[in-house]
Amino acid sequence: MDDPVFTARNLVQDRFPAARAAFLAGSVLTHRRTPTSDLDIVVLLDGPPAPSRESLVYRGWPVELFVHTEAAWRHFADRETAKRRSPLLAMCADGMLLADTDGLGALLQDEARKRWAAGPPLLTDRERDDERYALTDLLDDLRGCTDPTERLYLVAHILQRASELALLNGGHWLGRGKWLSRRLAAVDPEVHCALSEAAAQAIAGDADAFATVVTQVLDLAGGPLWDGYANR
Repeated sequence: MDDPVFTARNLVQDRFPAARAAFLAGSVLTHRRTPTSDLDIVVLLDGPPAPSRESLVYRGWPVELFVHTEAAWRHFADRETAKRRSPLLAMCADGMLLADTDGLGALLQDEARKRWAAGPPLLTDRERDDERYALTDLLDDLRGCTDPTERLYLVAHILQRASELALLNGGHWLGRGKWLSRRLAAVDPEVHCALSEAAAQAIAGDADAFATVVTQVLDLAGGPLWDGYANR
C-alpha cells in the first residue's frame, strides 16, 4: 500500500475537493502502527455531506472518515467533552494537518490542543460516589464468584471500571478499548501495570491481588462505598 500520508491527501482531494481543512490521525503516524491500522481522517466542509461518518477502503487502506462543518465540529467536541472522552479533540490535537485552505485547520488544531491539555470536567461528588459504589459492588461479586466463566466477565468489567476511576479521579481523559489502556499507561504506568498483571492472575483463578489493587484505586477516590450509599 502507498504511504499513509500520501494516500490520505489523495483521498481528501478526490472525495472532498472543497474541503476547508483535513487531518490525518491515529496509529499510522506512530510507532504503534500495525498491519490492520486504518486512516482516521477528519474533514471540514461548509455543508453536506457534513456532518457524517463513513468507513471505506481506499487504495487498499481501511479508512474512517469524520466529516464536519465548523459548527458540527464544536457540537461534537462539546458533546464528547461532557462524556469525558473525546476522540475528535484527540485526533485534531495530535493529528497531521493535511489541508488548510483558509486557516480553519490551524485554528481548530490550536483549540483542540488547548482543550485537550485542560482535561475533561472534574467528577462531581455524586459522580465519584456512584463510581465508588459500582466498583465496590462488583468487587463483592468477584470475591464470592465460583464460576470461572462469570469470573472472566467480572474481571474484564472491573478492570475497565477501575481504570476509568483512576483516570477520572486524576482529572484525565477516558478512552475505549486499547485507548483506555493507553490513557492510563501514559498518566499512571504503575497503576496500569499493577491492574493489568493482577487482572491476568484473577482470570487464571487467583483474584486476591486484583482485589487488592482495585481497592487501592478505590482508596484514592475516597475508599469503597456500599453501606450508606444513596442515589436520590
